[in-house]
Amino acid sequence: MKIARFAARVAVGTMATALATTAIAVPAAQATGKTKPLGTTSLAEVLTKDTSGFDRNSRDFDVLTAAVLAVLEAKPNSPVKVLTDGTVALTAFIPTDAAFQQLVREITEARKLPSESAAFTAVAGLGIDTVESVLLYHVVPGATIDRKTAVRADGTDLSTALGSTVKVDVRTYLHVFRQVRLVDADTDDRNARVVTFDVNKGNRQIAHTVDRVLRPIDLP
Repeated sequence: MKIARFAARVAVGTMATALATTAIAVPAAQATGKTKPLGTTSLAEVLTKDTSGFDRNSRDFDVLTAAVLAVLEAKPNSPVKVLTDGTVALTAFIPTDAAFQQLVREITEARKLPSESAAFTAVAGLGIDTVESVLLYHVVPGATIDRKTAVRADGTDLSTALGSTVKVDVRTYLHVFRQVRLVDADTDDRNARVVTFDVNKGNRQIAHTVDRVLRPIDLP
């Protein structure tokens, strides 16, 4: 699928979702029940600590960080701004650079993975509103969902900041290992898997690393 068509479909699809979807709230039982007060370090602080810029480490978050900053520069009052306020509880699923590179490869129908800088250029080319929608689809506001809670949430629909939901799919292997997947709106693409839990642990804003960018619409 060409990148312009992707952007157009996301724009139309997320608008329809916002109008038609009734958000399913995160059950109270999913919030961490710790008695110790959680810290207020924001996820934005965590992401911007890495000042190396685009590099060859596909497991960090250079493309994501650049996308967040681009949205906030263009739209200072965007809902994405919640990532800068550590007093607000939320859980984010943060795609690695490799996840964005794979997304761009698929939507541009390229044979090879792009560099991180090229991946960001392609993502930014979708338009700020589309980038904003995709980012908000990765944020679950109102609850600090840690690993312990996530692995017990099989089948739960999580309401995103975009207004639509993602479903938690927990797979158990060898009766011990539990893999958490996120079922997004795209029924044909492989679902994202959580590869690292509890980024920014101990704070109200927590994140889990995923190996695919969540898609807010069903693409052909």
